[in-house]
Amino acid sequence: MTLIVPQIIHTDRLTLLPLSVEHAEEMAAVLSDPDLHTFIGGDPATPQALRTRYERLVAGSPDPTVSWCNWVIQLRDATCLTGTVQATVTVSDNGRVAEIAWVVGTPWQGRGIATEAAQGLVAWLREQGVGTVIAHIHPDHKASAAVATASGLTATDHWHDGEVMWQLTAN
Repeated sequence: MTLIVPQIIHTDRLTLLPLSVEHAEEMAAVLSDPDLHTFIGGDPATPQALRTRYERLVAGSPDPTVSWCNWVIQLRDATCLTGTVQATVTVSDNGRVAEIAWVVGTPWQGRGIATEAAQGLVAWLREQGVGTVIAHIHPDHKASAAVATASGLTATDHWHDGEVMWQLTAN
């Protein structure tokens, strides 16, 4: 199977733009609230640290069977970046599997941006032939659980590093 390459994804209010190194400075400000790291750990990254991370992500996975797909979320009306979505796509015996994640900066939370971005991402992944979509969510992170539910994922009995695995599988 060929690698999946991120493309621009449009939703009602958002444009998911394939990640570029040039997004680092604006995204450092978007992701600067330490509270964003409550469930995922770590600290806010500096613009230079994000630039270095984005250089690695844009270069792609060193494993030729793995697609690293990363986007920034642009709120079109405000023409500003508000967060990120990502998918790591692998191939299993049952076809393509995408592990997804999302984060929206604190000033833009509570507006449905994460839900709209995740739904757009899941729909795009399904168009690319991804049969299974999973996310790992901290059991106390109610907002992310709501995003996963709205995107068609269901909590499973599987745990990974203290997080519940959520899954959507094609029929």
